[in-house]
Amino acid sequence: MTRVLVVEDDPQLVRALRINLQARKFEVESATDGGTALRLAATRTPDVIVLDLGLPDMDGIDVIKAVRQTGRVPILVLSARHTSEDKIRALDAGADDYVTKPFSVDELLARLRAAVRRSESPEPSEETVLVTTEDFTVDLVAKKVRRDGRDVRLTPTEWHLLEILITHPGRLISQRQLLLEVWGPTYGDKANYLRVYMAQLRRKLEADPSHPRYLITEPGMGYRFEG
Repeated sequence: MTRVLVVEDDPQLVRALRINLQARKFEVESATDGGTALRLAATRTPDVIVLDLGLPDMDGIDVIKAVRQTGRVPILVLSARHTSEDKIRALDAGADDYVTKPFSVDELLARLRAAVRRSESPEPSEETVLVTTEDFTVDLVAKKVRRDGRDVRLTPTEWHLLEILITHPGRLISQRQLLLEVWGPTYGDKANYLRVYMAQLRRKLEADPSHPRYLITEPGMGYRFEG
């Protein structure tokens, strides 16, 4: 049974989450503050953490950082903070996904199940050399992409961007992280660069670039590759 640690100081919301999660066969534990959350995360080894950022004793970002010092348990942020800056801070600290309040229970459950699945499926190791989808293949060693039996010409920047996403399948990578890794520290706020290059990649790789199947945008947060 999947064990969920809910870190939230609103008792009504905790009760609602507990009812919905237990009805779907999740085991639920809860904490109302960051200190208790860190103790339970260390001693009870949850399979996934659902975390509010506005806790009474410490900021949720600090909880994420502390958890990340010792493990890779998936962390799904559930917060009323909805600005891009808040989302990027959480993702850069190590959160795996971000859902804003008010939220759909069905969406939250879908995101939670996806986070658990990703944690159970190991990311490609250094020995992984070929990533295959229904529409294209990516050779990580030769740095080549093939689609419909033909090589796809990518610029070095397009390749670097694709490589980061495709070697972290299913993981949401923040805009800021992509900008820093691909373009460097002076481009951390140049989100327009990402939009341009992601559009180019989709034109080259997606069957329907306006409705991408593989290169997914999470508005205001970042991008993910779904294989």
